[in-house]
Amino acid sequence: MTATTATGLSRRDVLLVFVALMLGMFLASLDQTIVATALPTIVGELGGISHLSWVVTAYLLTSTASSPLYGKLSDLYGRKVMFQTAIAIFLVGSMLCGFAVNMGQLIAFRAIQGMGAGGLIVMALTIIGDVLSPRERGRYQGYMGSVFAVSSVGGPLLGGFIVDNLDWRWIFFVNIPVGLAAMVATARFLRLPVRRREHKIDYAGAALLVSGVTALLLVTVWGGSEYEWGSPQIIGLGAAAVILLTLFVLQERRAAEPILPLRLFRDRTFTITSATGFIIGLAMFGSIVFLPLFLQAVIGVSPTHSGLLLVPLMAGVLSSSIISGRRISHHGRYKRYPLAGLVTATVGLYLLSTMTPQTGLVTASAYMLTLGVGMGLVMQVLVIAVQNSVPMEDLGVATSLQAFFRSLGGSFGTALFGAVLGSRLAVEIAKRIPDTGGLSIGELTGSPEAIHALPEAIRVPLIEALSNSITASFKVAIPFGIVALALAIFMPELPLRDSAHVAAPEPI
Repeated sequence: MTATTATGLSRRDVLLVFVALMLGMFLASLDQTIVATALPTIVGELGGISHLSWVVTAYLLTSTASSPLYGKLSDLYGRKVMFQTAIAIFLVGSMLCGFAVNMGQLIAFRAIQGMGAGGLIVMALTIIGDVLSPRERGRYQGYMGSVFAVSSVGGPLLGGFIVDNLDWRWIFFVNIPVGLAAMVATARFLRLPVRRREHKIDYAGAALLVSGVTALLLVTVWGGSEYEWGSPQIIGLGAAAVILLTLFVLQERRAAEPILPLRLFRDRTFTITSATGFIIGLAMFGSIVFLPLFLQAVIGVSPTHSGLLLVPLMAGVLSSSIISGRRISHHGRYKRYPLAGLVTATVGLYLLSTMTPQTGLVTASAYMLTLGVGMGLVMQVLVIAVQNSVPMEDLGVATSLQAFFRSLGGSFGTALFGAVLGSRLAVEIAKRIPDTGGLSIGELTGSPEAIHALPEAIRVPLIEALSNSITASFKVAIPFGIVALALAIFMPELPLRDSAHVAAPEPI
């Protein structure tokens, strides 16, 4: 007899579903890692270092805002259709990014790409929740880990190779064949029953959320750099953010089917994991965006070499994620892993904050491995905890909201640390280089190659200024890691159920 899962699917059927899902997740995870090593070169050509955070923030913002919508729409039209829609949108955005001729276009096209990315991971995680019980998911963690292994190790290397040998635009064009393969695989293998549930989509809530978050992000990015903190522009944006987000909460209370159901916050597991996920996104994802910049501009390695140096970070995430997943399936206990992970990740952030231009590559790799191990022990476990806690009818929206809060944190973290980098860099350059020879900060901090081609009298203090400014973002991230740990201590631990369709028992 063919072995079946708790939902009645054969192991073969589950593996075929995983083939389709893994290709889609590979598309999203490859883009995150392949862009990282190319960012210093991209912003150096199109707009300067001050715009680096926006290339990432635009992507994270739209993926954040769209992820809850995918959960609702998949209940209405089916998981498969929405998964394929996400792939199509992502590919259109990738193609447009490859043809961008200025920073404004690239940021706008990255926003389109993010709208597709918001559905790729969310739909994959939701479909996994449909076909596997919480306890069974750890057994299949290795398959998902293999996707992130290939993309995490291959992405930075491929991105660096493309920048060094071709043109940075190919980091977006390379998504096309992968996306087409994902389309074919989902059409062939992803055969799921469509349990159509009629929904009223909360478009007003989505619009208010995007507008409010965008206004708040602009306060974070522009405050103290583009405009003074007390300027009418910053005060106006802050007031707009408060008004729009207040209207969003009121809309969610009255909407028939809100994009963010406030009743879910009555579940302590959901509330704590959402807050923890937000802080993790802010502290860790927001800060590691600047690691390739440090490696290329401060230490002076090539884009390809910087991609190789990011492998320990990705390897740490993968190894700890896979090992913890297997252990959770074996003994059914999960709370210990995010607690240990947050301690480890916070230590990793502290170690990164101590780096200088004289830091050796082996030492930097060890610091990144520490951060990666910590992150791997946290991220997937929070999703398992929520999917185990909420009733089946809330599985899609609860899963998408986990990704939503983590991405939202990443958006704010990237904006916040980008602002820290920009303001600190201006102070450091003014202190270390009184006479810049008529060059602006944007001209001084172009591509890493341009920085290292400057005269020694300017190059050495500029690299010191960049080093202090980038590591300042890691210092700012440390308290957030501590807050996340304090929250995780209060997360309930529920026995992992063996069925995907029953309510969770009482905490143990």
